[in-house]
Amino acid sequence: MKILSADQMREVDRAAMEAGIPGLILMENAGCRVTEFLERMFAPLTSQRIVVVCGKGNNGGDGLVIARQLWTRFRPASLHVLLAAAGSEFRGDAATNWKTLQALGIPAERQVMPEMRPATLVVDALLGTGLEGPAEGRALELIREINSAFPLARIVSVDVPSGLHLAGESVRAGYTVTFSAPKVELALSPTCDQAGEIIVAPIGIPPALIENDAAHWLNLVEPALFAELLRDRPRGANKGTFGHVHVIGGGPGKGGAAAMAGAAALRAGAGLVTVATNVRERSTVTTLMPELMTATWSDRVGQIDAQHVLAVGPGLGHTEEAEDLARKLFQGAPTPMVVDADALNALALTPFHGSGRFRVLTPHPGEMGRLTGASVADVQSNRVDISRRFAKQRACVVVLKGERTVIALPDGRVYVNPTGTPAMATAGSGDILTGMIAGLLAQFPERHEEAVLAAVWLHGRAGELGALELGEMGFAAMDLLRYLPQAIRSARA
Repeated sequence: MKILSADQMREVDRAAMEAGIPGLILMENAGCRVTEFLERMFAPLTSQRIVVVCGKGNNGGDGLVIARQLWTRFRPASLHVLLAAAGSEFRGDAATNWKTLQALGIPAERQVMPEMRPATLVVDALLGTGLEGPAEGRALELIREINSAFPLARIVSVDVPSGLHLAGESVRAGYTVTFSAPKVELALSPTCDQAGEIIVAPIGIPPALIENDAAHWLNLVEPALFAELLRDRPRGANKGTFGHVHVIGGGPGKGGAAAMAGAAALRAGAGLVTVATNVRERSTVTTLMPELMTATWSDRVGQIDAQHVLAVGPGLGHTEEAEDLARKLFQGAPTPMVVDADALNALALTPFHGSGRFRVLTPHPGEMGRLTGASVADVQSNRVDISRRFAKQRACVVVLKGERTVIALPDGRVYVNPTGTPAMATAGSGDILTGMIAGLLAQFPERHEEAVLAAVWLHGRAGELGALELGEMGFAAMDLLRYLPQAIRSARA
C-alpha cells in the first residue's frame, strides 16, 4: 500500500477531478466512509452524544457531511457541530454542504457550550493535510478543547488528526479514518503516535492514480505483500528443502546472542541452522536449543557456498580477529547475508559495497549513525531519506530498526513497517530479527525482498501479541519466538 505526502495526495485529488470525479462527490464519499465506521464501531449511534468539530476547509466540509449523515440516518441522543469560523467563510464544496446543514436545521456553534461537554464521541474534522507548519490561533484553541473538554468522549479524526506536525500540538485521536492511502504523518514516528488506530477508506479515487510509482515514494508493509511465503508447505518436503543458515557470532561471553539468532532462524522455518561461535561458547548454543548445530569460526570460513544464508554479527565482539572475519565474509561470501550488531561496527566508515550480492544491514539508530557518520539525532529526524540514500550508495538493503522500522532497497523503494511495541526495547530483540530474516531468506532464495518484509512485519507482530498477554515490562526477546506462530497465523488470516 502506498503512503502519500500531502502534496502527493493533492495531486491525486486533482487528477481524480480531471478524470471526471467531482470534488463534491469525493467529499460526500469521505463523509459516508467515516459515518459507516462510526456505525460499525459505536453502535447504536442513537444512544451516542456526538460533537463534530469542523474547520473551514475541505476537512471541515467532510465533517459537515458526517454531521448531515448522522442527523438524517441515526438521530443520535445529541448532535452538535462546533465551527472554527463563521459559516460564511466556507468555500467551494464545503460551502455547498454548509448550506445543506443550515437547511436541515442542524445546530452549529462557534464556542464549546456546556451541553456539548458530556459528549461520548468527538469527530475531529478541523484541519486536514493542507496544514503548513504548526496550528495556531483559533485552530490551536479548538485542538486543545478536543483533547481536554470532552472527558467521556472517544475521538475520531478525519483523514489526519488536526494539527499533526512535528513542531506543534495536535489532536490525540483514538481512531483516524484516512482516505485512499495512509499519509506520511500517520506512518512515521513520532507523529503516528497521535493517530490511534488507522482505517484506510476508499472514496472513489481510481487505484491507478494512487499506484502510479512515478508519483510516490513510500510503501506500507502489509501481509498481502508476502502472503505467498506463508502458504502450507509441500507434503514431500524435507529439511534440505528449506535452506541452511549459518550464524557467525558469539564471541567470548556473548554466545547467547548468536544462539538466539540461530533459534530464530529455526523458528522462522529454516531447515538447518549452524551457529559458529568462539570455541568456549558452543555449549551455550546447544543449551538454548539442541536442534542447533555448532561450529567455530575457523570451521566455517571455507565452508560457505551459494546455497547457504549467512547471519553475521550477533555477539561477534570487537576483537581484531572478529572484525577481520566480518569484513572478509561481507566482501567475499557468495551467499546472501544479514549483517547486524558487531559486524556493522566492523564495516562502519569503510568503503564496503554489496557489489551484486544480496546484503541486508539491520542497524539500530546508533549503528546507522556510525555507518553514515551522522549523529543519532540526524538519523532519527530523517530516517527515510538517510536509509534510502545509504541503500542506493552501498547496494544493500537497509533495515533501520526502531519505531516504524524502515526498509530501504537499493533501487530507491522504501517500506515502513507498522507493527511493533515498546515491549521489544529489550536485549536480544535485534538478534531475533537477524535470525528471522536469515531463516526466511534461506527458504525463499528467489524472493529475497518479500522475505525481508515478512520477517520485519512478523517480528513486530509477535511483539504486539506477546505484549498483550505479558505486558510491556515483563517481555523478553525470546518471547518473540513464543508468539511467532500466532503472528504467522494472523498474517495468513
